Amino acid sequence: MKLISHRGNISGPNIDRENSPEYLNEALELGYDVEIDLWLMEGSLFLGHDMLEYEISERYLNSIRDHAWIHCKNLLALDFCRRSDYYNCFSHNEDDAVLTSKGFIWAYPGKEIKSDKCIVVLPERGEQYKDLRMPNSFYGVCSDYIEQVNVVK
Repeated sequence: MKLISHRGNISGPNIDRENSPEYLNEALELGYDVEIDLWLMEGSLFLGHDMLEYEISERYLNSIRDHAWIHCKNLLALDFCRRSDYYNCFSHNEDDAVLTSKGFIWAYPGKEIKSDKCIVVLPERGEQYKDLRMPNSFYGVCSDYIEQVNVVK
């Protein structure tokens, strides 16, 4: 099962560090994939959930692309990512699920689909997987507590 750190978090939300390149790199070095929030504004790339917080280079984005699940926060970022086959990206607000550009089902919290192509997002927010015991029938899980996920058969 693919284990995806939500914005770089591994042991709980850290609002002060989320989406910072240094924080993301720490999660990547531990072997996790990362979900990142990407913006494109006036020709520059930024990371940040609700606002533009960290300007990054395309070179940095390319360096993490094999392990990044890119949540495009505006249409310019989505268009930028879709122009390349490299990036695994998606965009959503409160849809039950969306398909990533690589064909994975990115499920809104609490809306997972029993599928080997589904990413369960923030299971800690619901009741069914609150203990983070995840069946291996999913492709992956994205969590703020990714180091505590226990994959079970």
